Amino acid sequence: MGFSYFSPRLPSFYLVLLFLVGTSIVSADFYNEFDITWGNGRGKIINGDLLTLSLDNSSGSGFESRNEYMYGKIDMQLKLVAGNSAGTVTAYYLSSKGTDWDEIDFEFLGNLSGDPYILHTNVFSQGKGNREQQFYLWFDPTADFHTYSILWNPKSIVFSVDGTPIREFKNSESIGVPFPKDQPMRIHSSLWNADDWATRGGLVKTDWSKAPFTASYRNFKADACVVSSGKSSCNESRNPAWLSEELDNTKQERLRWAQKNYMIYNYCTDSKRFPQGFPPECKSA
Repeated sequence: MGFSYFSPRLPSFYLVLLFLVGTSIVSADFYNEFDITWGNGRGKIINGDLLTLSLDNSSGSGFESRNEYMYGKIDMQLKLVAGNSAGTVTAYYLSSKGTDWDEIDFEFLGNLSGDPYILHTNVFSQGKGNREQQFYLWFDPTADFHTYSILWNPKSIVFSVDGTPIREFKNSESIGVPFPKDQPMRIHSSLWNADDWATRGGLVKTDWSKAPFTASYRNFKADACVVSSGKSSCNESRNPAWLSEELDNTKQERLRWAQKNYMIYNYCTDSKRFPQGFPPECKSA
């Protein structure tokens, strides 16, 4: 049975060891902000304001930002692979380097025509993830561009879709949970084949007769602290408002709406996975 993209009515509504100088607001010229890092021509920048990634049965493709960021409010508009996208994954994320890396993930798991994409989110801190939450969307993400945003500051990480928060990962260092705060991260994205696990646990395989599969990107914006040579573009005398931003009552209401209506998996309620008790951050989630 096909999936109907229908929305219930929306409710009304320290910086670390760095020399800190203002924020950098970047609105994309993709030529200046990103490098295609793999794919042998399958990733393309078109006129500076559009970027596409493609996947065929030989290879996928990917890109990364030239800048590294240490906190930020980052927006990107994506239009996902249309039609039968089963087996494909479009990943859009922030990540640091090294074995104890930090990472903030959006991953879009393709599906058969008429079935919904699954939006998979995760947060890694010091190399530890396993903090998955998954959602359906209240629209068809292949029909048009939609804005996927990450707010990352010392208080929390907030995932938003078209301005609606869907997930908040709070800083819970006070109860022993590591939080991404020491490692600058680059923006990455990739389109790749994951038919060994992505669609119904790998039961549905990629239909290569539908290739090439293409995802599109536009309207990148980063209001963020850019790190270069160990120095950040932020300072205490010119603190951007988002650096201490928290969800107000309206956004908390919208977060509850999204989670009530569209969340399909939450690690914090998966008792079979955590028979000895849920991770400590789940108590304050």
